Parts: sequence; C-alpha cells; structure tokens
Amino acid sequence: MRMYDLITKKKNGDALTKEEISFIVNGFTNGSIPDYQMSAFLMAVCLKGMNLEETIDLTMAMVHSGDVLDLSPIAGKKADKHSTGGVGDKTSLIVGPMVAALGVPVAKMSGRGLGHTGGTIDKLESFPGFSVSLSDQEFFDNVNRMKLAIIGQTANLAPADKKMYALRDVTATVNNYSLIASSIMSKKIAAGSDVIVLDVKVGSGAFMKTLEEAEELAKVMVQIGTGVGRETYAVLSDMGQPLGNYVGNSLEVREAIDTLKGDGPADLLEASVSLATYMLLGAGRATSVDEAEKLLLGTIEDGSALKKLAEFVEAQGGDASYVWNPDKFPRTEFIEEMISAEDGYVAEILTDEIGMTSLVLGGGRETKESEIDYSVGIRIWKKVGDYVRKGESLARLYGNDVAKLKAAAPRLMNAYRLSSERVEAPKHVMGIVTKDGVKRF
Repeated sequence: MRMYDLITKKKNGDALTKEEISFIVNGFTNGSIPDYQMSAFLMAVCLKGMNLEETIDLTMAMVHSGDVLDLSPIAGKKADKHSTGGVGDKTSLIVGPMVAALGVPVAKMSGRGLGHTGGTIDKLESFPGFSVSLSDQEFFDNVNRMKLAIIGQTANLAPADKKMYALRDVTATVNNYSLIASSIMSKKIAAGSDVIVLDVKVGSGAFMKTLEEAEELAKVMVQIGTGVGRETYAVLSDMGQPLGNYVGNSLEVREAIDTLKGDGPADLLEASVSLATYMLLGAGRATSVDEAEKLLLGTIEDGSALKKLAEFVEAQGGDASYVWNPDKFPRTEFIEEMISAEDGYVAEILTDEIGMTSLVLGGGRETKESEIDYSVGIRIWKKVGDYVRKGESLARLYGNDVAKLKAAAPRLMNAYRLSSERVEAPKHVMGIVTKDGVKRF
C-alpha cells in the first residue's frame, strides 16, 4: 500500500477498507507516514466524510495503537461515563459513588483539566493525599472490594489519537463527526468497560454549540460503541451555563458532597441521576428508567453514596474526614462580589468565559506544567432565567492573589448578558440517544 494512493482514494470520496485504515493509523503512529501526508488525509476525510464502517474501523485501529485495559479480573459488568467537557461538571464525584453503592463496578480512567474545562483528577486531588497512581492489581482489587476506583489515563492509551489530535488542532481538521467520535470512543473502548455512558454537552461552554450538532455526534458515538459490542448511551445536556453553582476544584468537591447529602442544586442532581440511570440499565441493575432513578435517589436518602465516596477517597490515600467535614477544605484569602450595574433577567452566560475566569484565578492550567490553586473559583448566584436587580451580586470570586482577581473580574462580568424581557430557564437534560434512536425532552 502507498499513502499517496489512499489519500487519492479518500479525496475521490471512496470508502477505505479496514486494512487500509489500519495501515494509515499504524504508519502515522510509528512515524513511517509523515505529518504532511496525514494532514492531507485528514482534510480529505473532512471534505468527503467516512461511513459508519470506516468510522468503526478507524476507532478500533486507534484503540489497538497502544495499551488496551483488560478488566476481566473485575467481577461483573463494568460501567463508565465520559463527558465531552464542561464547566462546573463534577458529576463523576456523584455518579461513581451512587452507582457503586448499588453494586455496579465503576472502573474509571479520568483526565486532568486543560484550558477552560476542569478535570476529575484535579478535583479529587483537593483531598490531601489522594492518589490516582494505582498498580493494575490495586485498581482491580479496589473495584472488586468496593466497586469504585479512578486512575489517571496511561501514557500509552490510544497514542494514535493523541498524535492525530495534535495534528488536527493545527490543520483545521477538528470539526468532523467521524474524527471527533473516533477520538473519544477509542479511549473509552481501550479503557475496557462493558457499559459506556456519554455526556454530550451542548452550548457556549461545549464543543458542540447546537443541539443538532450534539445529537449527530452522539448518534455516531453510540453506533461505534454498539458496533463493537459495548452497551452505549448518550445523554445530551446543556452547557449554555455552568453546571451547578460552583466552579473551582475544592469548591466543586464540596458541592458534590452537598449533592450526595441531598442538598445539591437541581441541575447537578438531574445530570448525575440521568447519567447513572443509563449505567444501571446497561449493567442490568435496573430494568426501567423509573426503577433506576428510585434506586439512585435511595443511595442519597440512606447515606450509602456519601459513605461510598468516603470509602473510595480513603482507599486511594486521601483524607476521608474532609467528606464528613467539608469545612476542612482551605478557604481563600480574598472574596469579591460581582455586582450587577442594571436590572434584568439573565439571558445568557458565556460558559467558556466562566471557565477562563477560574483559570485566571489559578484554578486551571494554561499548560500541562501549570500549578493549580485548589481553593480558588467562582460561586454563581444568578443563572439563566433568574432576575437580578441593580446592586445585587451575579457571582462571587474566591482568590488568593489580588492581581489575578483584578484580571478575573472583568472577564466574569463580560460573561453575563441581561435582558429586560423574561427568559425561561433551560432544561438541563435535553435528550437521550440509544441504539434505538433519539428521544428529545
């Protein structure tokens, strides 16, 4: 085979075989296919597209470009969730304990935050001593014993994806459903779970800005997962504003703890229960949405999910006393209220700007080497649909550096747009995609 011929074939709109796609992925991963040829191929894909069979073949070639986690030492049907990225998204800290408390094993690989989106591992490392560096045997033992463990992604998990994404990012070839879906699904399939629930975000803080775009991506990912024998579901959820009321690592952990106590915000609870519901359905722990929701809310009412969070934190070296006494998390030196200069309804929040505000305060990474301040962040007082009077606070900034607070404040204020006309609060869960089709809410 020659790469030149395969580029030409795709440029002409013809479908590639499994062997041809494997040749391309393996050659690019091992360096025998240069960047300039891969760039030409990716552009041809963007212009001519890929059919479902090609997309599945591309995904599996990326899966097998590196390590594939074998979860067979863990008893039962393993369930996992993945978010396409959001601001204030701490659902893993709620979903994992709820599902594990009901006996479904959650063996999860998570990432760190980069840019305006937060990472589950950064939030967990707000607990003093918490470690995601477990050996395979420790990982398996923890899940078998208490049904929950979270580790960092291995460096050699779907390396083809890392290399391809870096090239797509600088060659204007990111925005293609087959390329996006195979990038996400290759990592989730390589991570080994039997059930994959995808949280596909929609709105200003998401990659997909419209419901139609998110729905199309979700359908492709569900088809890929189903096509390789995984129970796969996608929840379409609003990211037109931050999820919950807090943004920032330890602040979000505290909000997750509040939610597991039954005191969390409605949108965060709705998001968490929706995701966990399909994990239970896929694992066979429940046979209907109503049954799953009742079981999940029961873990909050009887305290078993909160207890599971404490057990999980302690098993991975963290100080579980923070679960029972969240006031132990450090406070910031400075607090500043962001005061509205006018009356009106909150019509829009530029969610990515809220995420960038947290980053400017020191709560995120501009590079992989950036040091995080776990205590800083934002408390959102007013969300879309809320009425605000002149002189009321829209949000509160928590910071430890005066210069960073001064840089963050105008950014946050510019994220809000008010209207004199009443605005309806958006639904958080906007739809569900399964192998049987799409259901919008």
